[in-house]
Amino acid sequence: MKSILATEFPEFAEELARLLRHIGEGELAETVPRLPIVERCRCGDDFCATLYTAPPPADTWGRSHRNVALDPERGILVLDVLDQQIVCIEALFRDEIREHLLKLFP
Repeated sequence: MKSILATEFPEFAEELARLLRHIGEGELAETVPRLPIVERCRCGDDFCATLYTAPPPADTWGRSHRNVALDPERGILVLDVLDQQIVCIEALFRDEIREHLLKLFP
């Protein structure tokens, strides 16, 4: 079964879209409701709630990669964007997201 960000984390998806619109990234914000969750970060850090919306690369994302830093009320959020598509949501210090991710991707 395919996990969708807006289904698994509705409040988080709304927060991401709002933060993206706030910094003028409306086009990216429109993609948030349809983002799949394909994997979680497996670094093992107890503060990491990073998730992938595309298969993680073996090396780097490539030349068209850019980071979009967001300013949430709590935690740290940085998006990895490749060819105007969100491929990774680096979420740190967001325990509620981490706990649910661990259930989805043990």
